[in-house]
Amino acid sequence: MLLNEFMKLRGQQIIANKPSSEVKNPASETPDGKTFADTLKAKIEKGSAVEFSNHALRRLDSRSVDISENDKLERLNEGVKTAAEKGSSEALVLVDSTAFIVNIPNNKVITTMELEELKGNAFTNIDSTVIM
Repeated sequence: MLLNEFMKLRGQQIIANKPSSEVKNPASETPDGKTFADTLKAKIEKGSAVEFSNHALRRLDSRSVDISENDKLERLNEGVKTAAEKGSSEALVLVDSTAFIVNIPNNKVITTMELEELKGNAFTNIDSTVIM
């Protein structure tokens, strides 16, 4: 499973309730023939300052969020830096139509949501919002 390989490279583990043979990979191929997991792995390996929790990685994968689109990952890192400079500890970073909840001291994305999921939700336990 590509996500598990990615997590091993990052020194993290995915704890799943199902054996990997039962877990379906919803990643589809991009026009250049790469899967979402390949793109995510390449982008994060290029020096992303922010890390992703297992939960956030599963959300990105299941929702097919393309963080390479419109420099989302670079803009996310800029948003995290801005929040850190302002003394934030838990921030909502909005990049285009994607919301990232980030634990600033640990430099870790806790979860992500797309525009369709944002409607009707309340974000709690955050102390700042950065719009990129």
